[in-house]
Amino acid sequence: MFDALIVGGGAAGLSCALVLGSAQNKAFAKNKRIGIIAHQKTSHLQTALFNNVLGLAPETTGESILESGKKQLADLYPHVVQIEKEKVLEILNSENEFKVTTNKNIYESKIVVIAVGYTNLMRIKGLEHYIEPHPRAALEKDRLWLKNTDHLLEENLYVAGTLAGWRSQFAIASGSGAHVATDILTLWNNGKHTKVHDKTT
Repeated sequence: MFDALIVGGGAAGLSCALVLGSAQNKAFAKNKRIGIIAHQKTSHLQTALFNNVLGLAPETTGESILESGKKQLADLYPHVVQIEKEKVLEILNSENEFKVTTNKNIYESKIVVIAVGYTNLMRIKGLEHYIEPHPRAALEKDRLWLKNTDHLLEENLYVAGTLAGWRSQFAIASGSGAHVATDILTLWNNGKHTKVHDKTT
């Protein structure tokens, strides 16, 4: 049983996992079991090249970020379980917890964050009634979003990144994932608004 399980290992999913993982020393997050199903094959980062992102060296490729992001997560926050080479097929709400079925396993989690891409290849069963045309993409591109209110689809079921209705910009997708993580930390902290920063001194 996971306390939080993230579906998708792109910008939003990895950012969400890093922020959740970084709260490991907080009393309210210390014993939380966090996982990420790091499916990346359909991520737009696979072909991205970044010259306009604050903090990234020009000519940084999205493909390199996908790999370095997983390594950063493993090196800094090894308690976050990385599940690779599995694709989520179905998410069902079952008695106040979620059952997440992949092509290889079934996982249970109290909270689920959906952070996969916004193309029409998104075919996770159980989410059909949330799907609408993307509000910030050209209609001819046939992009999707999961209709939500402030990243929340229903209680304990979140969506982050482009699938949450945001534009396809690396910084925006990353920020969306971090936003969801701080919402989850706030929930774990009994509703007290929470963020996590590391400091040099």
